[in-house]
Amino acid sequence: MITATNPGSTFIESGEAFRRLSGIEGPHIRERFDVVVIGGGQAGLSVGYHLRSQGLRFVILDAAERTGDAWRKRWDSLRLFTPAKLDGLPGMRFPGLGESFPTKDDMADYLESYAARFALPVRNLSRVEKLGRRDGKFTLTVNGGEIEADQVVVAMASYQAKRVPAFASQLRPDIVQLHSADYRSPAQLRDGHVLVVGAGNSGAEIAKELVGRHPVWISGRDVGEIPFRIEGFAARWLLTRLMLRGIFHRLLTVRTPIGRRVRPKFIRQGGPLIRTKMRDLLSLGSKRVGKIVGVRDGLPLLSDGSSLDAANVVWCTGFHAGFQWIALPALGEDGEPEHVAGTVPAVPGLYFVGLHFLYAASSTMIHGVSRDARRIAKAVVRRARASRAHLAAELLAQAG
Repeated sequence: MITATNPGSTFIESGEAFRRLSGIEGPHIRERFDVVVIGGGQAGLSVGYHLRSQGLRFVILDAAERTGDAWRKRWDSLRLFTPAKLDGLPGMRFPGLGESFPTKDDMADYLESYAARFALPVRNLSRVEKLGRRDGKFTLTVNGGEIEADQVVVAMASYQAKRVPAFASQLRPDIVQLHSADYRSPAQLRDGHVLVVGAGNSGAEIAKELVGRHPVWISGRDVGEIPFRIEGFAARWLLTRLMLRGIFHRLLTVRTPIGRRVRPKFIRQGGPLIRTKMRDLLSLGSKRVGKIVGVRDGLPLLSDGSSLDAANVVWCTGFHAGFQWIALPALGEDGEPEHVAGTVPAVPGLYFVGLHFLYAASSTMIHGVSRDARRIAKAVVRRARASRAHLAAELLAQAG
């Protein structure tokens, strides 16, 4: 195989190089790897870190223009819920004060520096359009070309497609509507009331930023909240580590009875409020309203039959999994991956990292992703070695 030393360079099979030099055109650019990692965020980079010293040919495919763009494109005031001391990936601590809470741009820049430091083979602007299988190998359609791999790690959260109720299209055209994925700052909104639909962490954080600038209504189920203030003294020195590294990371896992009991709720509605308390939002002047069930006369309709004269609606209503491009028996009827702690029994050689509660409640947090990535990378290496040993045995048998 011909490879370039630049981590972002294109890897070209020798046969493909001959085809190009000969002027022979074909429908695909064929590349082959031992492992393809789909996703260049914290999950994919962590997997790459653990694979880089194992002698496997691998590439990390990322649809974004720059490593870290998934963070850069979130709302301007976003900060991580975990302190910097818990935000480092394997082999590289997060810069800055350990008790501070990094901004989303801090995290984006860290990921870009991480990929450069370890020379990880990240290929940006590489969106996987289809993942299938042929003749015992995985096939990935990427930017019109084809890549073949022995194993594939899908290192992406199941937050790929925005979820908005169908009746949203019936709201008056003068009402500004944004999904949380598209919200950046209050400057996007017009004067008047803001209805925030969804009372999870994103909804609470956005509502907190808007209250004081706009009258704010909050609609959505109560998801609970951690029983302390994450930026307080006790939290910084004890409680945060106890909650995030103890309860979320070790107690609430697929291996414990309590973890298995709460996992469906975590997946269905998300975790508890971490930084913002609902009582704080109410004390600042926001108002809780009932469930939004439809539209009447172009306005949001509540379950009690009343309507809200909202000038803006911010949909913090979550995401669909968005894995329709996986043309393999790896998804359930709801589109969510069917896996056991990241491995897919129905499709050997296919893995997931970065999913909500993949192994523990911490699986979408930086320190949880790192642990899951290490475990999945080990599974990848074991399978690769077993495959090589099997091939060697077959060759010896043929030679004998």
